[in-house]
Amino acid sequence: MAIRHAEAQWQGTLKEGGGHLKLESGVFEGPYTWADRFADGGGTNPEELLGAAHAGCYAMFLSAILTRNNYPPTRIDARASVHLGDGPTITRIDLDVAAEVPGLDGDKFQEYAQEAKEKCPVSKALAAVEEIVLTATLIS
Repeated sequence: MAIRHAEAQWQGTLKEGGGHLKLESGVFEGPYTWADRFADGGGTNPEELLGAAHAGCYAMFLSAILTRNNYPPTRIDARASVHLGDGPTITRIDLDVAAEVPGLDGDKFQEYAQEAKEKCPVSKALAAVEEIVLTATLIS
């Protein structure tokens, strides 16, 4: 399996300093600061990138489960909202998913959605997060 890389550089103090994040693929490179992470800055932050990774991993894993069970999805939209609390620590992730899956009933969809939450690699990596709340909606 592949090994993926990302880089971060930080210069200066926590509140006055700044950093730069870079993905090996080159599809993202940008600055981040204390304000981006803990206030309303305009740059990215580790939690936002973690949320993107979680939503992307979840959507792919759910697609694999659905396809394996003969319900290939038309579309899956996933959004992860990462809550940063005191400590600081990630206290909660809200994973909101809407999927269009022809021929699938709601109960079975919920079962597959829960399985994807428990088994996607990023969910597993985030096992220390106190609460990951899944809201899954089947679009007909």
